[in-house]
Amino acid sequence: MWEKPFQQFRIFGAWVFFGCVIGVIVGLIGVLFHFGIEFVTEYRINHPWMILLLPFGGLGIVFFYHLEGMDKDKGTNFILISVRTNEKVTLKMAPLIFISTIITHLFGGSSGREGAAIQLGGSIAGNFGRMLELDEKEERIMTMCGMSAAFAALFGTPVTSVIFAMEVITVGVMHYSAIVPCTIAALIGAGLSDYCGITPTSFVLTNAPEHISFAVCISILFLSVGGAVLSILFCVAMKKTSALYCKYFPNPYKRAFAGGCIIIVLTYLLGTGDYNGAGMDVIEKAFYGETAYGAFLWKILFTAITLGAGFKGGEIVPVLFVGATFGASISSLFGISPSFGAALGMGALFCGVTNCPLSAIILCVELFGGKQIPYYAFVCAISYMLSGYYGLYSEQKIMYSKVKPEFINKNAE
Repeated sequence: MWEKPFQQFRIFGAWVFFGCVIGVIVGLIGVLFHFGIEFVTEYRINHPWMILLLPFGGLGIVFFYHLEGMDKDKGTNFILISVRTNEKVTLKMAPLIFISTIITHLFGGSSGREGAAIQLGGSIAGNFGRMLELDEKEERIMTMCGMSAAFAALFGTPVTSVIFAMEVITVGVMHYSAIVPCTIAALIGAGLSDYCGITPTSFVLTNAPEHISFAVCISILFLSVGGAVLSILFCVAMKKTSALYCKYFPNPYKRAFAGGCIIIVLTYLLGTGDYNGAGMDVIEKAFYGETAYGAFLWKILFTAITLGAGFKGGEIVPVLFVGATFGASISSLFGISPSFGAALGMGALFCGVTNCPLSAIILCVELFGGKQIPYYAFVCAISYMLSGYYGLYSEQKIMYSKVKPEFINKNAE
């Protein structure tokens, strides 16, 4: 009679312990990674000529991956596969993605950091579970713990980190068995980040509606449709650009060098470094209405060229950049403030490219506060449905139709 309750408490105790351990280890590495990205970004901004070395940085990244026998690295997709099928993730992924993302940001490639965080945390935690000789199901949970801890340490959004790790693997199936260790790992990761003086990512909204308004809902409807279309464009651009590189530059060294050269030319033609690196400063400006015309389209182009060429990092911060600049630039058409438009755009784009509506809603709450949560839910719901089955991660499984209650079990396009 008492066997099952006692067993639950034993398992609970084990996951509390593992969640704490992963939270500390991955959280500290995430903090170090954050400071590394911040340092090289500031150095590049103060020394604009560094972008001229981007092609050579690309050569270095390709060489490092070849040296470790990871020429066909699948990046974040491999972490998704490892959770779903328990395919072994090599520990070599952690230092490689750490160093290569730093190189990409140092020389001005357009990329984010969350893809690196997911790979860092997932590979470290998964290998830790294997070292402890846990069974394959427990190893999968450990990998999700690492994803949560790293994401939380970098962004300071622990709840989003937990839900995203459980939601992104297989859309329509939430891995609730991981909720306790993922939550503990995320809270510790975010706590360590805060303790080390890293300010959690957040934005202040001005003139945002605090009550439900029919007129505002109509405006959001149109903005959401635009956000969904833009999310499809982002995903298609990423995949098509990568395919074009492989077609015209089958040699990975030539591919990386050519990509670096293209970014240099575009940067000097536009006369601005706004589209190099992650672009968090541009996102912040968008909340004050300081948005360059067509900035969201330029960021899509720069990111597709950078990551398609073989540079490393992530897509989520560029996605937030695109969403913020898009929402802010069209906000005046719908009679809403630029900051509120930027927030809605970020939610719509994040949801559209990740197919994770719950994570997107919670991300909005953690970034902007909870007063406008009905509007966040509305924009994410529309973006989720209208973005179709496109997604950033080709190994992400979409289990159920977005328009009918039926089983489809297909990969994101």
